[in-house]
Amino acid sequence: MGKLPMRARLATTIGGAAGKMSRLAGRGDGSVIGGVIGLRVEPDLLALLAAGRRIVLVTGTNGKTTTTRLITAALGALGQEVASNAFGANMEAGLAAALGQAPDASMAVLEVDEKYLPSVLAATQARVVALLNLSRDQMDRAAEIWLVARRWREALASAPDCRVVANADDPLIAWAAGAAPDVIWVAAGQRWHEDSWCCPQCGSPLSRDELGWRCGECTFARPPARWVLEGSSVIDSTGRVRDLSLSLPGRANRANAVVALAVSEVFGVEAGQALPRLREVASVAGRYTQVERRGRQVRLLLAKNPAGWLEAFDVLDEPPVPVLLAVNAREPDGKDTSWLWDVDYRVLRGRPVFVTGERKLDLAVRLEADLVPFGLTEGIDDAVDRVNGSRLDVIANYTAFQQIRVALGRAA
Repeated sequence: MGKLPMRARLATTIGGAAGKMSRLAGRGDGSVIGGVIGLRVEPDLLALLAAGRRIVLVTGTNGKTTTTRLITAALGALGQEVASNAFGANMEAGLAAALGQAPDASMAVLEVDEKYLPSVLAATQARVVALLNLSRDQMDRAAEIWLVARRWREALASAPDCRVVANADDPLIAWAAGAAPDVIWVAAGQRWHEDSWCCPQCGSPLSRDELGWRCGECTFARPPARWVLEGSSVIDSTGRVRDLSLSLPGRANRANAVVALAVSEVFGVEAGQALPRLREVASVAGRYTQVERRGRQVRLLLAKNPAGWLEAFDVLDEPPVPVLLAVNAREPDGKDTSWLWDVDYRVLRGRPVFVTGERKLDLAVRLEADLVPFGLTEGIDDAVDRVNGSRLDVIANYTAFQQIRVALGRAA
């Protein structure tokens, strides 16, 4: 990174001090407030901090934080400092704060909110962009997903020096990435199809079979993949099959890992070098963490939208291990809870189910409609006290998840 202008250095210093004060005051990790203040002092701070660095941007509806963590771990094989917004502060302020805190890092892996990818790509001149998936999320804040995909497509078409690593199994991702001059396609899978029944190119219905998806009216079809997730293994770019053996659970995290392997190869890190580092990642910003509470093991899972809840159900312990569901509807969550009706909760039948959060009554009505018995609770400790057995899984959306983490002592 080149030497910063005086105003940018001042902005970074003031922002760093504000972040430190926020942490000392117990008001968070300071990953946002420092960037907010820094950008007020120097509006071009993000571009100035990014200049001269090799930057990876990671975006998508689900899996951004985990994939960012996995890519950062893989790139550690290069022996260089890698900056990252590890706690998920993924708008411009959080990105500026992350880069400001690592002035000597020649590389950075940054999670980016879907809405902000075009502007962040223009500011950072990223070397690689990873596109994971695209589905409905926070419709009261973010744009309709087809509009998001169109904006991505336009931004990537205008970035000739950027390589894109994209999920070939998601039609919206394939369409957005298709305008980029250099794409590495990854067969990462797509379990949630409810937002991609129509061709984003012509609007006609898409058909799916064991070979992938295709439009029956135009030429748009799933592109051939260079990297493939195959069960619990990955087929790498050379055709070699490797066992993933991750510490992180579930199919979604295996998909995230394959994307991380494809990105790290762009920078010269082969799969054989990267995989041991990926296997060491056991939790990400509290996700999948297990905490002992009042003699019981509590495991934390984050799910923010219908597609995310589908993946969270996939990693639940087998019945009769109970589950606590927690839903809020604050600004970071999206204030509209109608998305709860897009989730199929019938999979929870046969296990004790507890419900908490500021919108627990909304969730209770939804569970009643799916004939899932449940009990209302006042919070994590109330649920733990009502558990018969030694384990409890927790699925929570964003702010509910953070509240539970604080109640459990800010699990790592």
